Amino acid sequence: MQPSARRSRRIVRDLRPDGPLVYDRLSDPILVRRAKDGDRLALEALCARHAERVHRIALHILRDPDDANDAAQESLVKLVQRVGQFRGQSQFSTWLHRLVVNTCKDVAQAKWSRRTEPLLEDTRVARDGDPQRALAESESRRELGRCLAELPEAQATVVALKDAFDVSFEEIAEATGMPVGTAKCYAHRGRNGLREKLSA
Repeated sequence: MQPSARRSRRIVRDLRPDGPLVYDRLSDPILVRRAKDGDRLALEALCARHAERVHRIALHILRDPDDANDAAQESLVKLVQRVGQFRGQSQFSTWLHRLVVNTCKDVAQAKWSRRTEPLLEDTRVARDGDPQRALAESESRRELGRCLAELPEAQATVVALKDAFDVSFEEIAEATGMPVGTAKCYAHRGRNGLREKLSA
């Protein structure tokens, strides 16, 4: 028997209604369709299949392992919640990639909004020991996060990744699919937008 014939029979056997369904052999489109129809095992198979790739993308963008773990877990939660929104106009992997990038942007924004200068325990004193100054700095960080969220999504993504995590423009371009020149332009516009909003 030819290899192609054996493979065809195996696929037919895997999909045969009177036999056990082998989920890890089903294609993404089939798993997505079954998941949208309420098949919990198909949804679990999708998550398991793409979990490593999701984490790899998050780590590449955010670099910090803890942040990447958080973003990856949140991305898989969003996959479960939003798989019904996938319309099949692009490959599932492309749709998932965008979801992970946007989740990383949210994680970067949240981290940026709460960034503080770390103090060495028992060896340093808060600057001037002034609680009012600490409160003002905390409010400034919250305001910065609010203004960043008001920017156009693409600009906010580039600014957050570049300035909060020092991701290179080349890596931002690779992660988002935009040209390097566009990423630089968005960074410039986004920073100007932040300055305008903060000075208003």
